[in-house]
Amino acid sequence: MKYSKATNYALHTVAYMTAHDKTDNLGLQMLASHFNISATYLSKILTQLVKAGLVQSTPGVNGGYVLRKKKEDISFMDVIKAIEGTGALFNCELHEEDGNCRILKVMAEAENVMETYLQNKKIYEVVQKTTTDEIGKE
Repeated sequence: MKYSKATNYALHTVAYMTAHDKTDNLGLQMLASHFNISATYLSKILTQLVKAGLVQSTPGVNGGYVLRKKKEDISFMDVIKAIEGTGALFNCELHEEDGNCRILKVMAEAENVMETYLQNKKIYEVVQKTTTDEIGKE
């Protein structure tokens, strides 16, 4: 299984915003420069995060982006769903003689386990651990 590059950038952007939890807006150009990607591409990703209610956008000269949800509440799955959508990863194209797809049952169970894990794993926990580890090495 492979997530899109957009999901990769979205997860990193939300993690960055979590680590830099300020009341100041983070500008699009600054974020794009930090991740070394196109501002246009990042803008599309941020638009999806805004639509999902994870990020808030403020237009204007001093505008930018801030987390809308509490940083402690944002899960990996929240960000993944904002970018990838909510559809199943596996769709059975072949059915048995009785009209069932036995493989679909296994794949659906696996997806449910993964989704539960990613829903329970908060980005804040990973960012906090990384920050704590980095501070400990100084």
